[in-house]
Amino acid sequence: MSYIRFRKHYLHTPYLVLGALEFALLFATLFLLQFLQLRLGLFTTGFHATPTKAFIFATVLSFGTLAMGVYLAMVREGFASMFFRTLVAFCFLGGVGLSVLYLVLPSFDPGSSNLFWAVTLATGMVTVTRQGFVHLVGSEQLARRVVVYGTGSLAKRLMDECENDLKALGIRIVGCIEDSEDSHVEPKHRLPKPQNWFDFCKSNDIAEIIIAPQERRRTNGGTFPLTELMACKLRGIEVTSALSFYERELKKAKLELVQPSWIMYSDGFKASKSRDVSKRLFDLLIALTLLFLLFPVILVTALAVFLESGRPILYSQNRVGAHGRLFRMYKFRSMRQDAEKEGKAVWASQNDSRVTRVGAFIRNTRLDELPQLYNVIRGQMSFVGPRPERPEFVEDLKEKIPFYDTRHYVKPGLMGWAQLKYPYGASVEDARCKLEYDLYYSKNHSFLMDLLIMIQTVEVVLLGKGVR
Repeated sequence: MSYIRFRKHYLHTPYLVLGALEFALLFATLFLLQFLQLRLGLFTTGFHATPTKAFIFATVLSFGTLAMGVYLAMVREGFASMFFRTLVAFCFLGGVGLSVLYLVLPSFDPGSSNLFWAVTLATGMVTVTRQGFVHLVGSEQLARRVVVYGTGSLAKRLMDECENDLKALGIRIVGCIEDSEDSHVEPKHRLPKPQNWFDFCKSNDIAEIIIAPQERRRTNGGTFPLTELMACKLRGIEVTSALSFYERELKKAKLELVQPSWIMYSDGFKASKSRDVSKRLFDLLIALTLLFLLFPVILVTALAVFLESGRPILYSQNRVGAHGRLFRMYKFRSMRQDAEKEGKAVWASQNDSRVTRVGAFIRNTRLDELPQLYNVIRGQMSFVGPRPERPEFVEDLKEKIPFYDTRHYVKPGLMGWAQLKYPYGASVEDARCKLEYDLYYSKNHSFLMDLLIMIQTVEVVLLGKGVR
């Protein structure tokens, strides 16, 4: 099995092993640096490593790795992207984080004059380890082999969407087993229906069968091999619906597969008063802390907006919140005053001409979102949740996209799962794709997931992802 389930979340074993190995290397870095200093006389003196100091060093750099999304990017985007993200994670995020920590808590400082060498040594060791991991996960011998039952449009979309992501997760789709004569899958990916399903799986080292049949298979003369699939399941071969596969591997709910029964009978979508109270207290704590720390930044941003384009400094819009309630959401104004002079809501476009120069900067750095701390303090928004949409768009999207209103049963947020996984949305089709991630979040959200989203949002801010 290439994954383990922790509560409602599936964690891929190869990346857990890599994370544990990296943490051990980072933990050992300070002791290795101390050894080089004492035995070989390298670097400056005064360096002293202890288990506590090594643990803090490893923890801060590990958070930097999560924040920059290194693990999947190194397989999807190649060595150069992995190395760049590692440099940002360790040299920038890790270096700044450790410097601030040592300034506030000097007792944890092993000798900050050697911090540069410690981070450099950690970067070198981890980069070599990750490159070895890429070759290992990419190895066909260690890949988890799966087969799709179905050759219709659903099977084709699954093949297309999963091609790059599944390689990064160490999964290979061997092919699609024909379920009717009406096929949408390329001939090279089609497999004939086996006479004996279990023998076929054993001979081809198949670990899982994904069920993605065509809706018209019966009218085309096809029959569902229920008995054969049950036999495979009972003899140790996983049999998974396409919806569950999407949810487990791609962390989204494929909208065309979602049925009301999935929402009603799943182990998610559960309201919890205790979770709501704890999340509210957490939101208040973080919002008030950030308001105190970032107050100078807020003043400078407000001044920059005023000097370039005058008043109003803030821009507010009606947004749809939890349970469909409307509220006013605030931002620093990043567009001209006449951005919607005709009074009609307009999607933002790529390189939108309505955006001012200061507006472009504060959008890229997400400084325009800082006034929404007020919405969080008032309880209208949370730090993590589906991004709230304008009511003009919501009414239209509810008519065109099934289950769109389900996202309003969770309090909207400053940052969300869809914002991490999908670029800026400015169309009905974008809203449909983002809803698949919002549904996944609504079903599976937890305190741990919220923390991971907050950490990974650092990558979105630093790299300017999804900005228009």
